[in-house]
Amino acid sequence: MIYREFQDLKLSALGLGAMRLPLIDGKDNQIDEAAAAEMFDYAMEQGINYYDTAFGYHEGQSEIVTGKLLRQYPRENYYIATKFPGYDLGNMTKVAEIFEKQLEKTGMEYFDFYLFHNVNETNIDAYLDPKYGIYEYLLEQKKQGRIRHLGFSTHGDLDVMKRFLDAYGKDMEFCQIQLNYIDWSLQKAKEKVELIASYGIPVWVMEPLRGGKLANIADEYKAELAALRPDETVPAWGFRFLQSIPQVTMVLSGMSNFTQLKENIETFAADVPLNETEMNGLLSVAEKMISRIVLPCTACRYCTVKCPQGLNIPNLLEIYNEYCFTGGGFLPMMQLSVIPEDKRPQACIGCRSCEAVCPQQIKISEAMKDFTEKLNA
Repeated sequence: MIYREFQDLKLSALGLGAMRLPLIDGKDNQIDEAAAAEMFDYAMEQGINYYDTAFGYHEGQSEIVTGKLLRQYPRENYYIATKFPGYDLGNMTKVAEIFEKQLEKTGMEYFDFYLFHNVNETNIDAYLDPKYGIYEYLLEQKKQGRIRHLGFSTHGDLDVMKRFLDAYGKDMEFCQIQLNYIDWSLQKAKEKVELIASYGIPVWVMEPLRGGKLANIADEYKAELAALRPDETVPAWGFRFLQSIPQVTMVLSGMSNFTQLKENIETFAADVPLNETEMNGLLSVAEKMISRIVLPCTACRYCTVKCPQGLNIPNLLEIYNEYCFTGGGFLPMMQLSVIPEDKRPQACIGCRSCEAVCPQQIKISEAMKDFTEKLNA
């Protein structure tokens, strides 16, 4: 296992994410504790010392099982991370209640790492609102030693991230984002990494294989990568990409079975970043994967000037692209939820005025119609 330095700690470069633990009969709230225990035992044996859970994972069961399994080991042998569930606005008034409950559920006296969970467009105003006292409460827990390191995770756009960092960045010690070689461009992860780095904060990674999507890619792409590194597995390419980004300290993988865990640990036995040729080759594969599904909007905004409905077409196309590439998912729905109903895809009247000035010749009206149909399906 390779390790990264974080302040005075040495963290395993691979962390075990407890969002996709093995299940009984496929039921998300019924974790197979025996199978999970086997995974935790092996992870400990192989040097993983970072374990990430959250209040809502596995319908609230992840913190319970993660805490139970970790308590079998000396406290100094592992670092546990969990999060305040601000993705649900109903929790904003309950920070003290929830924090105490999390300590109880995990059986811990303190958390090594604690995060504001999923800072995004829907909750940024509440997170920044002093009336809830979330920031102040968590800082107080840190002073008391019940939180050792404070950070945040985010699926928000760059503007949301900047607002949060401008307000709280001086007290944030790490930032967790969705980062992989697809999202390097698709979700502007490259710019997000640069923004985080500008505040002097290291990057934690979630979804390194985009929910497993990058563990099994088309044969033509496998062949291109094999020509560059014949002995590298397809999933390992995702991790080698992250090993090539100097700002990355922690890579979290939500492994759901022992085989995945074993293979990922084998990958992290060595630090083998990509050279320039390999990086260019991988990003070329990523662009091909993206271009076959998403629309090539460059956000020139010529279209918005012509739209009689006043739609933010580049933003809608960006959300549409994510929806199409992922096959749905929570992120597009979250992004749409903060857009007024009269500015969503269904507001398009199909006049095609936008298409007349689109340099990329995108059939915008057809995309808006398709998006509306997908949302109503």
